[in-house]
Amino acid sequence: MMRKDEVLDPSPRDDERELDEQIRPHRLGDFPGQDPIKERLRISIAAVKARGEPLDHILMCGPPGLGKTTLARILAHEMGVDIKSTAGPVVERQADLSAILTSLEEFDILFIDEIHRLNHAVEETMYSAMEDFEVDIMLGKGPTARSMKIGLKPFTLIGATTRAGLLTPPLRARFGDTCRFEFYAPEELQIIVARSARVLDVPIDPSGALEIASRSRGTARVANRLLRRVRDFAQVKGDGTITREIAKGALQVLGIDALGLDDMDKLIIHTLIDKFSGGPVGLSSLAVAVGEEAQTIEEVHEPYLIQIGFVKRTSKGRVATLHAYKHFGLNPPADSQGALF
Repeated sequence: MMRKDEVLDPSPRDDERELDEQIRPHRLGDFPGQDPIKERLRISIAAVKARGEPLDHILMCGPPGLGKTTLARILAHEMGVDIKSTAGPVVERQADLSAILTSLEEFDILFIDEIHRLNHAVEETMYSAMEDFEVDIMLGKGPTARSMKIGLKPFTLIGATTRAGLLTPPLRARFGDTCRFEFYAPEELQIIVARSARVLDVPIDPSGALEIASRSRGTARVANRLLRRVRDFAQVKGDGTITREIAKGALQVLGIDALGLDDMDKLIIHTLIDKFSGGPVGLSSLAVAVGEEAQTIEEVHEPYLIQIGFVKRTSKGRVATLHAYKHFGLNPPADSQGALF
């Protein structure tokens, strides 16, 4: 059973993979939001199909849960090719990468999640594969070792990362296109929720879908996760149909307010204000004060609090903003109003 504080975590979960596969769209036309990215990719697909070439290598970057993996699979479907998926930490040796690359057929797509976590030796092997469609393989060991180049069939590398700044400049430069994913608007998430409900055969009215969407922190994965939790609530507490009232009741039980804040988000803000006079305070001190891991605060809670303007990162630490004080009905310190916004 998922803990309450994990519901809004945008990271993928192993026990959700089967349902995720069920509700994922397979065509660009069924993929809501991210319109600038989709328009560029539509043009690229039409152009390379006409020329008989593979897609250019693509770097997809942005917060987790926005559809990078889904869009990579859609591109494979639109191109009519296969896609092989792996992750940066999994590809530990040059031989592992070489085995994957040599198994690709013409124009296939290789999707590498968390590509910023490729080790240096594997990354260097990727350079010639991306540019020249060939890979160096070492034969033998010691003084008799020799390098042999093996040609590869033209392919497309799609790299996904939540931390584009950690990519080395040589690797980043070899991508022909960079797609930066943005958080979804509530109206876009409403479309996602309604579509997922149809796939799962869950009756839902537009107001119920919008209520879930507005509390999903701009993240598609969170919206689909909340839909499944609300579905259970509607089945037990109602007639199975998700209305606005049912959605509000379910999300209240989950401790998620109208802005999408959960109990830990609120605790972080109240701790900043009550214990540290609004900040600045270092991440490690804040983590100890709220009893949560620093990494969880930084990767799960903080991005959304910054996005909605409740927390500001400074060189001295985290600071609660005027918006946070107003939301919780609190008065900012008289001597710091000029520094808050």
